[in-house]
Amino acid sequence: MADYRSTLSRARGLGSAKHGVGHWISERVTSVALAPLVIWAVYSGLVLAAAGYADAVAWVRSPVNAVLAVLLLAVSFWHMHAGMRVIIEDYVHTALNKTALLVLNLFVCVLGGGFAVFCVLKVAFMGAAA
Repeated sequence: MADYRSTLSRARGLGSAKHGVGHWISERVTSVALAPLVIWAVYSGLVLAAAGYADAVAWVRSPVNAVLAVLLLAVSFWHMHAGMRVIIEDYVHTALNKTALLVLNLFVCVLGGGFAVFCVLKVAFMGAAA
C-alpha cells in the first residue's frame, strides 16, 4: 500500500516525548557533583596509599570522609545508571531486549551502589576486623 502522506505528516507525533530535558539536566548535575568528589577521592587515595590498614580504617571512620565517600558512590552509581539508560534507549531497538537491559541496568546500579554504600557505612560505624 502506497503512503501518500508528506514527510511532515509522517513525522508528526514522533517528536520529543517531553522528558529528555530532565534526563539531560540530571546527567549534567551529577557530572558537576562528581567533579569535586573525584578530586577528593584521588587526593584521598594518594594519601592513603602511604598509610597502613589501621590508618585507612580510621580515615573511613571520620564523619567527613564517610559522608563524602557515600556521596561519591551514590552519585557515581546514579550517573552510571543515567548514562547506560541513554545508551540502551538509543542503540537497542528490540523492545524485549531494551526492557531486559533497562531492568538489568537498574538492578546492577541499585544493588552495586547499595552494597558499596553499606560497606562504607559498616566500616564507618563498626570499624573493621584486622
